[in-house]
Amino acid sequence: MTIDTEITQTLEQMPTSLKQELLHYAKYLMANYSADAPPQTQKLKKRRSGILQGTFVLPLPDDFDEPLEDFQEYMS
Repeated sequence: MTIDTEITQTLEQMPTSLKQELLHYAKYLMANYSADAPPQTQKLKKRRSGILQGTFVLPLPDDFDEPLEDFQEYMS
């Protein structure tokens, strides 16, 4: 069975309201994904290494992993 035959058989079983929905969706697909439309490409930004260099202070303080005082009521 070809895809066209299967689509036709499925369409014959659909109620009119679903056929209308399917028609809208098919038109949407053709408008947005047709081969005639130029592909929409986004320029990818090149990642640069080392842009955050010097923003973190090491070594970390001794109490780095300790719970914050602001969240004591949530932790009890």
